[in-house]
Amino acid sequence: MTEPGGPAAALIGEGVALYNAGRFWEAHEAFEAVWRGAGEAERPLWQGLIQAAAALLHQSRGNAHGVAVVGGAAVEKLRLPAPPGFPIETRGFADALARCLASGAPTPEMKRKQS
Repeated sequence: MTEPGGPAAALIGEGVALYNAGRFWEAHEAFEAVWRGAGEAERPLWQGLIQAAAALLHQSRGNAHGVAVVGGAAVEKLRLPAPPGFPIETRGFADALARCLASGAPTPEMKRKQS
């Protein structure tokens, strides 16, 4: 489990800030660093966040195939139940991401959970 004050906390905050600033590649990299050290229960959610950033990068480049494949995988993973203490709100984010990828709706904001 990723601990709120553990070594990954700075990377999580950085990843969220980068994502919300539209810097999807850099957010992808920050979340990938967290994913590498994550426990089994939360690895699919981190992978979903990585894929969400990648899908939005594909969308910004006009790659519809990448959006469909990577975005679909992201939404599927982000709809999984989050283990207790997972630091990012994923269920509502998954729904907003699906709308964004399907219709060009605004990019959803990523939010950290209040601890």
